[in-house]
Amino acid sequence: MSWEFLLTTLVVVASPGTGAIYTLAAGLSGGTKASIVAAFGCTLGIVPHMIAAISGVAALFHASELAFQALKFAGVAYLLFMAWSMLRAQGALSLEQNGAAPSSRGVIGKAIFINLLNPKLSIFFLAFLPQFVGSGDAAPIARMLLLSLVFMTATFVVFAAYGTFASALRRYILSSLKVQRWMQRGFSVAFGLLALQLALTSR
Repeated sequence: MSWEFLLTTLVVVASPGTGAIYTLAAGLSGGTKASIVAAFGCTLGIVPHMIAAISGVAALFHASELAFQALKFAGVAYLLFMAWSMLRAQGALSLEQNGAAPSSRGVIGKAIFINLLNPKLSIFFLAFLPQFVGSGDAAPIARMLLLSLVFMTATFVVFAAYGTFASALRRYILSSLKVQRWMQRGFSVAFGLLALQLALTSR
């Protein structure tokens, strides 16, 4: 496995995005366990994109403007829903001190949808992974699977680290209602900006 692939993977995974923001929010609202669960859910959300890339379905989204736009705006709508939910302190990720603890099922479900409805992941797998599979490779599918698993492992480790760091700050945030409100607004704005960025994304 080349160092170029590992380096590029780390850069892509570590860059702030929907999954990273969601995991940070989970760590702040639910603690270490919630952040690990969110990281796991975001990692599971990569699986459909991996399967699509290997099976060739991702090529359809790359070639079809309608399919790409449909998936893209579904993702935009979901990110806007997350922004609204965070702003209104609703759903599994409430930063209210006396609010109910987020359920693992709810956190995983939202995390999966966040990555599932991101067409950039499908395009990324379609354009990125084949570059590291040689034309003379005896088992190209096995090679793609291996590279995908490495990418997923890096995603889980980095996101879990983000969430764990955020959970360490949880006690200080929960001690101030004013800080909680600003954090909610900050995450709401972040999800809104990510929705705008996705809306402006082209193939």
